[in-house]
Amino acid sequence: MLQDPVHLDAEISSFLMVGSGLFWTIAYLLILRRGFKDRFYGMPMVALCANLAWEFIFSFVHPHPQPQLSIDYLWLLFDIGIMVQYLRFGRGEFPDHLPHKLFFATFLFTLVYCGLMISMMAREFNDYIGIYAAFAQNLMMSVLFVRMLLKRNSSAGQSLYIGLSKMVGTIFPSVLFYLYFPNSYLLMLLYFGIFVLDLVYVLLLYRVLKTEGIQPWKRL
Repeated sequence: MLQDPVHLDAEISSFLMVGSGLFWTIAYLLILRRGFKDRFYGMPMVALCANLAWEFIFSFVHPHPQPQLSIDYLWLLFDIGIMVQYLRFGRGEFPDHLPHKLFFATFLFTLVYCGLMISMMAREFNDYIGIYAAFAQNLMMSVLFVRMLLKRNSSAGQSLYIGLSKMVGTIFPSVLFYLYFPNSYLLMLLYFGIFVLDLVYVLLLYRVLKTEGIQPWKRL
């Protein structure tokens, strides 16, 4: 359960929230752009389902205060676009020996399960702003981005700017909630793990792009 937050200046809090919203929005837009250009989905399925569930819950079930609420609406809209990409292009990576109906059933089950998991975490930890769920699924996403890159052994659907935008977009709320909850060692462990894995992803992707003969900083 979260302890009472330390008082933080409203301007600093808003700056860090807007900074997070800006860089994550850039990441979403770049994922959508790269996905349509490469005809590949750019976000791992489980991470996508967790994002969709989190954004829906904290937009409509336990709505955040502003300015985060407006950011949640925007993120939900972009994630719906990424979902369309996954459902359109993801079947190419689904095992051929399994029926395509299972592809859609797996997505639906994962989406519902993530929604229930995030709701139960909010109730169990009395965390109705979704901090634990947000950073836990962000860590999972960082792991899955690395796995996706290694599994594909290709830069399809990915770019350095996506990885860097995700990294910077997570640093902002990490600083924010460290200032609010400086004694939460669990959250500090999550901040650290996400940063390290995001850095690993960027370095691995840089190497893959160079191997493919692509100039990493020219690929949006």
